[in-house]
Amino acid sequence: MALYSDKVMDHFLNPRNVGVIEDADGVGEVGNAKCGDIMKMYLKIDNDVIEDVKFETFGCASAIASSSMATEMIKGKPVEEALKLTNKAVAEALDGLPDYKMHCSVLAQEAIEEAINNYKKGEKQ
Repeated sequence: MALYSDKVMDHFLNPRNVGVIEDADGVGEVGNAKCGDIMKMYLKIDNDVIEDVKFETFGCASAIASSSMATEMIKGKPVEEALKLTNKAVAEALDGLPDYKMHCSVLAQEAIEEAINNYKKGEKQ
């Protein structure tokens, strides 16, 4: 069995929504000191709907794939719905991650939560 699913490899090799939103309405940055992964999410929000989302991730294939999939899952969604996104849902959408890489999907969830909290505080970037 391959270490990574075809979906993980696709999102790693062809990540969606990579980049920076210069005038983002919310930005969240999280990291895992143990593995060295760092994720930064940028949100553009209009009427409490995520109109655009971009990410920058320094990390392994699982971290990049998790970031990419998570952005796809929240784009166009209301903020409150995006807050309900779980790391398990991200991992399932990728057809699974190895157990020792599940922390990557947790980082994606946390980066989104951080960006939404930043937006809610009104700390425009």
